[in-house]
Amino acid sequence: MLHAKSVRSLLLTAMLFTALGASAQPAAPRPPLDPAVRTLRVEGTGEVKAQPDEAFIDLAVETLAPNAKTAGEQNAKKMEKVIAALTSAGIARKDIQTRNYSVYPDYGPPAPNETEPKLKGYRVSNLVGVHLTELSRVGSLLDQALAAGANRVDQVRFGLAKQDAVQGEALRQAVARARKSAEVLAAALNVKLGAVVDASTVTESPQMYPARFAMAEAADARVATPIQPEEQTVQAKVTLIYVIEPLR
Repeated sequence: MLHAKSVRSLLLTAMLFTALGASAQPAAPRPPLDPAVRTLRVEGTGEVKAQPDEAFIDLAVETLAPNAKTAGEQNAKKMEKVIAALTSAGIARKDIQTRNYSVYPDYGPPAPNETEPKLKGYRVSNLVGVHLTELSRVGSLLDQALAAGANRVDQVRFGLAKQDAVQGEALRQAVARARKSAEVLAAALNVKLGAVVDASTVTESPQMYPARFAMAEAADARVATPIQPEEQTVQAKVTLIYVIEPLR
């Protein structure tokens, strides 16, 4: 649709995209557009799918004991075994990071003829995140961690280590579609497109999709837990404003 806008002192806005989870930075304030200049505003979207190249595993050791000290000591011993198993499998220490550590009382139902819940003991949970780039090893690594003492797997997620190329392609698609829309509209309205006087964009980083997996049967330790990574989708949206030139 047509809007009364301006070209005075405007430059084409640089189209930038940022790292994982970010969107385009807010543009600096621009001078008001001259109402005498007619413009055409169009939008375009682009979407690119790519195979993930990194995985994030959140696994935990959880222990329950009559008191917090004992629960903590038991937890520490088990987690050390889990970390040792991960490092023995080739995971660097820097790729194993504590994400959460908690100690809290665990209550059961009240005893007969009582109203207060009964203290069962203290539960300690130590959650670590593991970063892995060899996706074919995710299943076997899970099995090794569980065999070493991990008793909870919160999630397995996949992502893109290098998003720039994928984001760039999504942005190129968005620009091409916006330009095509402008050309179709200009032809339908019988007007002539001029220069692009404003461009803005938002890129959406890929979502960290959880993996689908099923634990391997304990009876056959040779079978690794099957993991199926999902494609990552990167989207971009662009808005272009063209000057409508006078017909001669």
